[in-house]
Amino acid sequence: MLEKLKNTFSSFVKKTLTEKKLDDAINDLKLLLLSNDVAIDTADEICNRIVESFKGEQIGRLKSTQKKLFETLKDTITEILTPEEEIDLIAEIKKKSEPYVILFLGVNGTGKTTTMAKIAYFLKKHGFSIVAAAADTFRAAAIEQLSYHMENVGIRVIKHEYKSDPASVAYDAIEHAKAKNINVVLIDTAGRQVTDKNLMIEIQKICRIAQPDCRIFVGDSLAGNDALFQAKEFKKHVGIDANILTKFDADAKGGAALSISFETKKPIIFLGTGQNYENLDPFNRDLFITNILEII
Repeated sequence: MLEKLKNTFSSFVKKTLTEKKLDDAINDLKLLLLSNDVAIDTADEICNRIVESFKGEQIGRLKSTQKKLFETLKDTITEILTPEEEIDLIAEIKKKSEPYVILFLGVNGTGKTTTMAKIAYFLKKHGFSIVAAAADTFRAAAIEQLSYHMENVGIRVIKHEYKSDPASVAYDAIEHAKAKNINVVLIDTAGRQVTDKNLMIEIQKICRIAQPDCRIFVGDSLAGNDALFQAKEFKKHVGIDANILTKFDADAKGGAALSISFETKKPIIFLGTGQNYENLDPFNRDLFITNILEII
């Protein structure tokens, strides 16, 4: 995990740089970043920071050059991964007297429904009561899938008929939570293509009705630029408050985390690291940075 991105930075920093070679090295770095799932805007930001750090200076001895590159990379990545505002779900839920409503966004195949069950499992372990809303009524299989996972973690699901109004499912789940003094409502949403205008109108309606406290984008860390495009579309049409990256235990290159953080300016709060419900790890920014910058 993260080995490829680590090697990218390592090979760059360890190169012997001269003033003549700096432009070539920057171009090489950009290509390496792009090949490791770092989006073009994010790669440009990293490369521009390095160029700026050397502007007007002579390239000195190899060791001092490596040190400066390392420090520039670390500062840039830290800034990219530092959101405008942190989110502590446990603290936020405790602060609210009414049910805390979490809306999940993401396309089919990213692991959104399993992630909902993992969040339910996590919150239940912290003593919260939870109800889930099967507001993806576009697919009958989605209702069944959510019911299956939530039954496994002991959470009730509020559901309507296939093709019914998704916003009404969300509304009923919230009203149920209020009546039963339930702490948290988890709302599933349809995961069709993000270019589907009807999908975005549907989710916008759910947001108007449910007034979610937290809109979480669930992205596949293996999807590369596809995950970034999805995040951009949800951010534009619905808004995003936090991110969760799934399948991080597989061959994730690490670039998706940098790109989604840079694009959304919102925190990555969890990483999915396996198939079991307990395989949800809080995102540790410092550890992530250390893992990709253990290079000199």
